[in-house]
Amino acid sequence: MTLDDFLQMVKARRPLDTPDVYRFMDEMSDEARRLTFALNSSYHSQDEINELLGRLFGRPVGKGFKMFPPFYTDFGKNTHIGDNVFINDCCHFQDHGGVYIGDCCQIGHSVVMATLNHGLKADERRTMAPAPIVLGRNVWVGSNATILQGVTVGDNAVIAAGAVVTRDVPADTVVAGVPARAVRHI
Repeated sequence: MTLDDFLQMVKARRPLDTPDVYRFMDEMSDEARRLTFALNSSYHSQDEINELLGRLFGRPVGKGFKMFPPFYTDFGKNTHIGDNVFINDCCHFQDHGGVYIGDCCQIGHSVVMATLNHGLKADERRTMAPAPIVLGRNVWVGSNATILQGVTVGDNAVIAAGAVVTRDVPADTVVAGVPARAVRHI
């Protein structure tokens, strides 16, 4: 399996449940861990961070990007970063299904983005279902928020600290809670 084969598979939201898919995911996880260990093991200038993340993501980060490591991912090759994005420390991106961060987004401490889910029944749990997470422009994600697979967050929305986002968030809306619910229009 190639990276392009895998990305086409997740774009079509096909189940990830074959030996060749598992083997590919293990190989990619090893590469991602090598790069994140290098990123997280010592101080790096922002230019060095951007270079390491470009290798991890397989493409350059956007202009004006800034991150405070540590940063964690178990894949890396399906994260897409817009311009003028800030990501604070200790974030975890499970990006197999795709993480798309629009221009001018701010991501708080310890945010989790999880683009895979598993079947509920015990015999279905090895099968993974990918779906992307998409953040529009100017989205602010508060510390310790979790965004689950398949969620799209509209432009200018705010995800409150600690929220668990399980469904789409309209533009210009603040959501909070577990599960997250709209609490205010801005």
